[in-house]
Amino acid sequence: MYSRLRQILAANNGVVARSELLDAGLSPSRITELLTAGSIVAERRGVYVDGDLWASLDPYVGRPRLRIRAAVKTLNRGWVLSHDSAALETSMPLLDPTTSRVHITRPGYGSAWTRAGVSHHYAWFDQRHLVIGEDGLRRLDIARTAVDLAREHGELAGLIACDWALRNGVPRTALMEAYLPMAYWPGVRTVRATVERADGRAESPAETLGRDLVEELGIGPVDVQFPVLLDDGRVVWCDLRVGNHVFEVHGRMKYVPAAAGGLAERPVSEVVWEEKKRSRMVRAQGLGVSEILYGDFWGAERSAALKRLRAEYEVTHTRFGAELAPRLAAQAARLRDRLGWRDRAS
Repeated sequence: MYSRLRQILAANNGVVARSELLDAGLSPSRITELLTAGSIVAERRGVYVDGDLWASLDPYVGRPRLRIRAAVKTLNRGWVLSHDSAALETSMPLLDPTTSRVHITRPGYGSAWTRAGVSHHYAWFDQRHLVIGEDGLRRLDIARTAVDLAREHGELAGLIACDWALRNGVPRTALMEAYLPMAYWPGVRTVRATVERADGRAESPAETLGRDLVEELGIGPVDVQFPVLLDDGRVVWCDLRVGNHVFEVHGRMKYVPAAAGGLAERPVSEVVWEEKKRSRMVRAQGLGVSEILYGDFWGAERSAALKRLRAEYEVTHTRFGAELAPRLAAQAARLRDRLGWRDRAS
């Protein structure tokens, strides 16, 4: 690759406009050769990205963020990143970032359209919600982004965002202040319900989805991050609890080695074996246990999961009753008083 082009790409986070290539002395035919060779990839009309960089990035965060930078090349300074794009810039989780469009917002009222993969929004925002990143990208802050996701994509996507915002130190009052000016905007009722349901103790999107699934059972209020003292002296935190039954949410990444981008720091066989022993010791404390997998949240599998979880809960209900055993309730209160809510998310 032409050395001057490498310099331009490096200075612009792997993105370059056609006009910049022409200004650097590359002819149209040379640009075509680079595209054919895969040295650069056409991400938008007149905007290219580093081919090697594109190939190395994951489809969940890396490539969507590079698409954002390619889109910004074509925009004027009046626009700011919002919705999915602002979320990606802050590591806020999305339901499916691989299908997310680039979202930008400009102060105004009552207009929105999508063109060339970019969703344009005219919407009022307070300058307090404007953040300028280290690379100069302008975006809306976490609180405004979380409520925008709820309006744009519905309660489930918004719940994941609001849980994450609370867990990362954004107070619930900030989320409420972010939606107060939206009194007559479409979707604001969904936003209010989402902020009310949000719980910052959820440690991952999967746990948020698990709480939503268990709440759908209608068997009672769901307690999050329930502490249990095991016979070996360890304190473990069960993801969700209703009565004397706990629900553990298992994501695939905990079984993927860290070297491969997962969370497992030990051989997978050891992770699974420890998990089985933990489950047995939790049951020994007088609690029923159900396991929830990521596939249980969607489609026909969701219906099957709801039926299975209800049946498992009913067994526990019959054995131990509807109310949490006084011994476990007192123990949990002491543990929470001593250890705090897990990471003190509220």
